[in-house]
Formats: sequence, structure tokens, C-alpha cells
Amino acid sequence: MATQWTAAEMAARLRAREISALELCEAHLARIKELDGTYEAFLYVDEEGARAQAQAAQDLIDSGDGGPLAGVPVALKDNLSTRGVPTTCASRILEGYRPVFDATVVRQLREEGLVMLGKTNLDEFAMGTSGENSAFRVSRNPWDAGRVPGGSSSGSATAVGTEMAPLSLGSDTGGSIRMPAAMSGIVGFKPTYGRVSRYGLIAFGSSLDQIGPFGRTVEDTAMLAQAISGHDPLDSTSLPDSKIRLDELKSCSLKGLRLGIPEQLVGDSVDPSVGAALEAAIETLQKEGVEVRKISLPSISVGVTTYYIIAPAEASSNLARFDGIRFGPQCEGDGHIGNVAVTRGRLFGHEVKLRIMVGTYALSAGYYDAYYHRAQQVRGLMVAEFEREFGEVDAVVSAGCPVPAFPAGGYGGDPLALKMLDLCTIPANMGGFPSISVPCGLVQGLPVGLLLTAPVNEDERLLKQAYAIEQAFGPYRRPPLP
Repeated sequence: MATQWTAAEMAARLRAREISALELCEAHLARIKELDGTYEAFLYVDEEGARAQAQAAQDLIDSGDGGPLAGVPVALKDNLSTRGVPTTCASRILEGYRPVFDATVVRQLREEGLVMLGKTNLDEFAMGTSGENSAFRVSRNPWDAGRVPGGSSSGSATAVGTEMAPLSLGSDTGGSIRMPAAMSGIVGFKPTYGRVSRYGLIAFGSSLDQIGPFGRTVEDTAMLAQAISGHDPLDSTSLPDSKIRLDELKSCSLKGLRLGIPEQLVGDSVDPSVGAALEAAIETLQKEGVEVRKISLPSISVGVTTYYIIAPAEASSNLARFDGIRFGPQCEGDGHIGNVAVTRGRLFGHEVKLRIMVGTYALSAGYYDAYYHRAQQVRGLMVAEFEREFGEVDAVVSAGCPVPAFPAGGYGGDPLALKMLDLCTIPANMGGFPSISVPCGLVQGLPVGLLLTAPVNEDERLLKQAYAIEQAFGPYRRPPLP
């Protein structure tokens, strides 16, 4: 079945004329019709647009143009602005909104010749850990439809895991690519902050947000990272000479690789079953010549607390623009202020309103120094601790998520425990470090991810290490799908 091929295989078969871009597109549209009623990965499927792009991609392939992934389908998280296509951030307050421009990453995909199938589900405005905060639907885990795929890029992970798309894009503010990758048994990569343009990404936490790719293999994920990376003058935080290059992706040896395990991310911090799977994975790597040592990063213990001050503070500012005047529907209230109040009160979901209030409080004149300024000081300390350890190890390793995928509603009565699941992934966003989750085993039939975090701008080296580690763990494990 064509939908089971990796993206690299699809690209090779397209170039060899074994399949056309339109045939590949139709195979995935049929797969979406077959499975999306169960797994609920997509908020919008652009059938006609995808067919037109597939025909254009075939023209590029026939003329010898286009990028390495020309003709390969891809799905986009619904917080990426897409010209003429509904872009809702899974929120009622943006229902019906169709941007008049493309995000830079979307433009890059069009120029490379990828075929965009549609927009995927997410936690509203990317705020959530499980994928259950969408205003429209709850995406399901590819390995067990009764469980969540992880958030907030839940639909993008599910689309790749269920073979409705070979590739997808998500955004990662505190782990929203790597956590669903770990819980769904696929690869998720957060590049160094600034190596992928954020222009056109509807912002949650501007100093933390980063767009990144999902794939079923490291090679696929790296190919998509290469396609979307590079300097963008439209993004003031975009780094110069930031293209990710894959010339030597398959050249890394594990022998002599130095990995550090933070003592704060083992033991009681992770579920025993996940801890056992991580330990087995580490033993496998040690047999291949990897050197593993224990390290200490004390500030990790307050990482979640720090994140949930900084991220809501930035969100409270970024979401001020959504008032029912410029975008989406408007509710009737008492005058102008009443209209805004009723619109925001009715159309924002509970989690979004909670974070706006927390962020506004943290930024208020009387509490700025006590909360936001102090949180930024802790952030600086955390970054310094990581940079010190990067002098001794090549990458920091931990579980991608401290628990396996859990049933939908499983944390319904304990939102604080749900937020604590971000423990392993948040530090990479704090420092802008590149980080990747690679499947490393199963516990009770559910996937576990190994998380690698590397120094800033070491994206290529991290991808090479992840590729070598993936080879040591064996072939990709396919979920029990039809």
C-alpha cells in the first residue's frame, strides 16, 4: 500500500515514475476518508487544492525541478496561516477565518512541490498536553483509539501515525511536537529557535514557539526539516545561514557518542514502565559503544513552574488581538467593550482563558518582579546549566514523555498533574535547543520515545545521532492499523 511507504521511498518512486503525484495524493485522500472518522486528525481536508498541487508537483518532477520531496503529501497544524484555507487554531474565535497570505513554511513547501492535504487538529491555540482542548474534536492515538495522542500537535502526530499523511508540521512551545511523537510512536523534531521561520505561525509564546516536522523515520523528518529551514527576513528572530543540511545524515557512528542522563528526569519523575523501557534502550546504545553518564541539572525541578509563568504571560499579549473585530465571528454585547468582552468570553475555551488570566496577573505592575522577572532569571539559570553540561556530553537524553499514552479524560480531574507531563521537554524550549524524540520501544503495547537535546545550532549533528540511534533500535514499528 502506497500510504505505508516512507516519505523518502515515495520521493524515490515518484522520481522513478513508479507512481504519479496525483495517484499518491488520491491514495492518501482515500486513507483519510477511511480512518479520519475514527482518529479525528484533520479539521479541514482540502481535496481539490491537494489535487491541483499534485498536478503541479508532477509538472515539476517531469521537468526535473522541485525539491527532494516534490509530490510527497504533507499535513499542516491548523495554527499555520494558509492562503485561502480555513485556519482556526482549533478555536471558535477564529471559526471561518481564511488568511490572505501563507506562512513562510507553507510558501517553502509550495515552492518545493509538496502536496498539502489539509489542516490538522490541535489543542486550542496550542495550549495543552493531551490534545483534548480543541474546540472541535479530540484526536485519537494511532496505537489505541481510546487513548490520546499527546498535545498540542495531536492531529499532526495522528495523521502521520495512522498513515493518513507521511509527513506533517507541528509547533512546539513546551514539547508540543516531541511529546505527541513519543506517545504516538513516530519521530518529532524541534529545531534550534530561529532556524525555521515563525512568520505566519499564530503565536502562543513568542520566545518559545518553534515550527518543526513529524515523520515515521528520522530520515523523513530530517528531509522535511531541511525543506522548511533557512533565514527569513520577515521573521526578526530568524538566524542567518540557518538552512539545515543533510549531506552526512547517515554517516554517524554511535561509538564514542557521549550522552548525559539528568538525575532529575529518572526515578520517581517517570512512570516505572517508561523508566524500564528507557533503561533497556540505554543498554542497547551502550552495547553499540555509546558512553552514558549521570549529570545534574537542578533547575529542571522548577522548569514546569517557570514555563507556566513565561508562556501564559506571552500568550496574554499575543491573544489580545482576537477580539471579534479583526478576525472571526463577533458576539453582541453592550457597546464596543461589551462586544469584545462577550466575544472573548464565549468563544475562547476554558484553558485559553485560564492562561490569559494567569499571564495578565504575572505581568501586572504589582507582581511583575515577583513572577515574570523571577521566572526569566530561572530560565537563564537553566540555560547556563545545560550549556555547562554540553561541555561534557554531546546530548542530554531522557524519556520523551514520562508516561505512556493515557485514556481520553484520564487526567480530567487533575490539570496540574497533566501539566507536569511537560517536565522532560520544556528545557529545550527555554534554551532554544534542538531536540528530537525517537521511538525506543513499547510498554503494554504503547510506544515510548527517547528524547535527545543538543546545543544550539547543532541540529545536523543531532539528526545524525538520532538516525544512528534509530538504526540501533531496529525497524519502525507499525501500529495495529487496517
